[in-house]
Amino acid sequence: MANDDVVFELDALRIAFGDMRVVEDLSLTIRRGETAALVGESGSGKSVSALGALDLLPPGARVEGGRWLCGQSLEGLSPRRWNTLRGGQVGFVFQEPTTSLNPLHTVGKQLGETLRLHQGLRGRAARQRARELLVEVQLPRPDEMLEAHPHQLSGGQRQRVVIAMAIANAPQLLIADEPTTALDVTVQQEILALLARLRDANGMAMLFITHDLNLVRRHADSVHVMQHGRLVESGSVTRVFDAPRAAYTQHLLAANPEGHAAPLPATRTMLLEARRLGVSFARSKSWFGRRPAPFVAVQPLDITLARGETLGLVGESGSGKTTLALALLRLTAADGEILFDGERLDALRGNALRRRRRRFQVVFQDPYGSLSPRMPVMDIVSEGLRFHHPALSDEEIEQRVATTLEEVGLPANCAARYPHEFSGGQRQRIAVARAVILEPDLLVLDEPTSALDRSVQKQLIALLRGLQARRGLSYLFISHDLAVVRAMAHRIVVLKDGEIVEQGDCDTLLNQPREAYTKRLLEASGLHFGT
Repeated sequence: MANDDVVFELDALRIAFGDMRVVEDLSLTIRRGETAALVGESGSGKSVSALGALDLLPPGARVEGGRWLCGQSLEGLSPRRWNTLRGGQVGFVFQEPTTSLNPLHTVGKQLGETLRLHQGLRGRAARQRARELLVEVQLPRPDEMLEAHPHQLSGGQRQRVVIAMAIANAPQLLIADEPTTALDVTVQQEILALLARLRDANGMAMLFITHDLNLVRRHADSVHVMQHGRLVESGSVTRVFDAPRAAYTQHLLAANPEGHAAPLPATRTMLLEARRLGVSFARSKSWFGRRPAPFVAVQPLDITLARGETLGLVGESGSGKTTLALALLRLTAADGEILFDGERLDALRGNALRRRRRRFQVVFQDPYGSLSPRMPVMDIVSEGLRFHHPALSDEEIEQRVATTLEEVGLPANCAARYPHEFSGGQRQRIAVARAVILEPDLLVLDEPTSALDRSVQKQLIALLRGLQARRGLSYLFISHDLAVVRAMAHRIVVLKDGEIVEQGDCDTLLNQPREAYTKRLLEASGLHFGT
């Protein structure tokens, strides 16, 4: 490579596992100070291309084609040279900071380890450099942070620690693989702005792997679109977004959530009402035996949900969205009154409460973690049915499972397969089937689309709307994605620090927000709702 500005180059990269070719002839170039986005749906080959280029795939993988870093060929490097290069000249920021950090070690120890391995720093020198890195990634109270364990930090703080580890050795190339998927919109913007500042300050090149085209439009210089392991389009972000040439690129750009929730009838029946509902958690005693005041997760509030209505709960991480939902379902202790279909849910105990649980179900964020890998789909979907309806025969259960799977868009003959045999979108459909087979009145949907590609999100939204129309379901829809909330919700409640700061009709609130906090969420989303 003759151009000194070129940091990373791939020429006809090919990756195969046995006879299965997963990446075919991928070529791209990233220059110093440039952010190049690699986009495509799950399974398109984005992450495996980056891992293969840097020799991070399992031993059975076969990697061919040209690979260069700062003019040096990456072919035939020894394991020792690879270990020096990775973490030294190349830094990594992955999607889930929780799995990137060792839960048993403090932040300071984990930063110190990478400084020792690549720079030989130890003791006071390593601690001082680790502190400087935490300041560089704008973490507050760096001395306290050095002594903290990962579980004591928020998601955004953990991701900043991962970034500090990635830049600790002044890399030439930073690979950020879905670095903001699990974060709310304001933290997403903070993390991406931080990465851009570090890129410019350190003269790095950055490979940004994502399925979120809205983030690409705002934060990348060039974009490379992959489909089924092949590069279908490349160019500047402006050119590709304004005049996409490939049909697949046009499909991705058109895959944003659209439409609105079906109108509600003029007369509505209340399904769920909460009065002065509040949640607080006791804190541990100090060394001197004093117990500090409880942590208030949800301030006493009133909330209602009608039959057939979708109520969107939005707010930053830590605002109390999930805690409020768990309290409404009696899954965490709370003060106040909860009425479900006119009955005092907060007064029920034991078997009486367990019998009511059939009428409200939950679909969680992670379709990979919420399904048991050891159970076939038949057992996953029928588990609740067998508990709440023990008189049903095996034939009746199998028929109900088959009918429900078909209703959520899955073939009935998939019941014998296991979760690992399905895509993320299919797994989320299985989770929905597990919930709706009990014919509940209320579904709590806790970030059900955040781990999915935009096109799969669009399919899931259509599925949920159809189920709501056919079954008269009420949804409590928790999300940090305001585009998805707009497509699903009738009303929106905005939470901040456990308090309701604003609520109202979906379109009115998004187009004419009153509170500064709501306006900040809208601005961070990068979407323009106003007229």
